[in-house]
Amino acid sequence: MRCDRIWRNARLATMAPGREGLGLVDDGVIACTEGRIVYAGDAASAPALDALETVDCERRWITPGLIDCHTHLVYAGDRAAEFEQRLQGVSYEAIARAGGGIVATVRATRAASEYELLNATLARLDALLAEGVTTVEVKSGYGLSLEHERKQLRVARALEQERPVSISRTFLGAHALPPEFAGRADDYITEVCEHMLPQIACDRLADAVDVFCENIGFTLEQTRRVFAAAEKHGLRIKLHAEQLSNLGGTALAASFRALSTDHLEHLDETGIRAMSASNTVAVLLPGAFYFLRDTRLPPIQALRDAQVPMAVATDHNPGTSPLCSLLMAMNFAATLFRMTVEECLLGVTRNAAQALGHADQVGTLEAGKYCDLALWNIERPAELVYRMAFNPLHARVWRGA
Repeated sequence: MRCDRIWRNARLATMAPGREGLGLVDDGVIACTEGRIVYAGDAASAPALDALETVDCERRWITPGLIDCHTHLVYAGDRAAEFEQRLQGVSYEAIARAGGGIVATVRATRAASEYELLNATLARLDALLAEGVTTVEVKSGYGLSLEHERKQLRVARALEQERPVSISRTFLGAHALPPEFAGRADDYITEVCEHMLPQIACDRLADAVDVFCENIGFTLEQTRRVFAAAEKHGLRIKLHAEQLSNLGGTALAASFRALSTDHLEHLDETGIRAMSASNTVAVLLPGAFYFLRDTRLPPIQALRDAQVPMAVATDHNPGTSPLCSLLMAMNFAATLFRMTVEECLLGVTRNAAQALGHADQVGTLEAGKYCDLALWNIERPAELVYRMAFNPLHARVWRGA
């Protein structure tokens, strides 16, 4: 078999569902052609392979390229002053109700040009890529008007022109109530559903739609309206749910066959059963849990028992999780949520791909998938979860290059 490139003498964590656990291969080979894997597995079982380039991995471990499936990467400004307020005992909800929180970032993002947003975002993206990330989900939600939501999503799309990375774009127009709609949440949801969302779908700026369904966000009925509009325009559904309270958003999202529901500290048994029935991924965000000094843990054991797939993401945003390290997010998930090494690693590869609707393209080392790889200077995969503030990446491969 003629290939473009072959990686030999490697240890593989394939994450393939047909293999046990992490799908470990002690003496592995990966071959790719035109950016896709044509073989990944045991060297002894490999077909005859010939390539333009062969890489001796010197027994390094290879995983799929990592996937950060929940970020708010495109924004302007920071919220360090709010961090100081929270250290003095002011709650996140109180800051938001006083005009801070998401709305503070909206003001800064609206004032920034696309050029300024792109430059600010690239610095954050580069930190993720340096840790072996090859796919990133980016949400809007700091524009809260058609003009500025489109601006955010155009910047997210431009990231793929600036860096070798795959960007999944999510329209989060229902993130907070903009100042010009103060006291008129239903009117704003009408604006999102009847004006903003149709134009964004027409421009193909988003792959999915998200809502912040919370006691300081939008109600269950308002969320339902956005989901119905998204479904009408052929966009997939995701949801911020059950972070600060339990409004039942997860069960609603599952009824729309949502890709994922995210946060979930207040998730109940009804929501878990609904996720299990719809195969909706639970995206866990330990960076926000840590940064907000939360004490209510998401129901990890109940999610395990119901066989709900769990993903882990940074939730990078300026207010509640200014985290640019997916490796650190895994450590937080293990330490704070008591997730296992296997759960953490599957959570940033195979399950993260499912949370984006891309399980057929990325997330495992299997023939037919994109050749997105991370090569690591480690002795065992557990090191990727165990170590803190240490980056053992040897090389990052995107689409075979």
